[in-house]
Amino acid sequence: MSIRKVNVMEDLTDVYNDLIMEHSMNSYNKKKLKCSDFCEIGHNPNCGDEITLEIKMNGNIIEDMAFSGHGCAISQSSTSIMIDTLKGKTVEEAKEIIKTFIGMIKRETKTEEELQKLEDAIAFRNIANMPARVKCALLAWHTVEDILNKNK
Repeated sequence: MSIRKVNVMEDLTDVYNDLIMEHSMNSYNKKKLKCSDFCEIGHNPNCGDEITLEIKMNGNIIEDMAFSGHGCAISQSSTSIMIDTLKGKTVEEAKEIIKTFIGMIKRETKTEEELQKLEDAIAFRNIANMPARVKCALLAWHTVEDILNKNK
């Protein structure tokens, strides 16, 4: 009988990979909103990913979000997880989370305390090690950032 050493980081990576695949294949956020306040198209010409992101506001709070479009598993799951992360947040909170996510991908945000606010979006932490996928993961985040900056 052999004893298997448990590698916590390896187990966490598996959980994150499962989460990314789950959102890629079964996104509940991929739909049209009946009534949205803002709509923006995000496009990544490098690989052809394209999303249309819709936001419904309630005052200063992001009440609902949805997306449509097509792309790779990374762009689709990043968009869906972003929506789950930002729904219910104020515009200011959302902007801070967006800044933290982009910083994580660019390897500028490293403290665990900062990364905790990303919730499930921390699953994309290792995308920084795959330069060809960085733009895929950032597509939705830059698109929502544009919406929030344009519509202050």
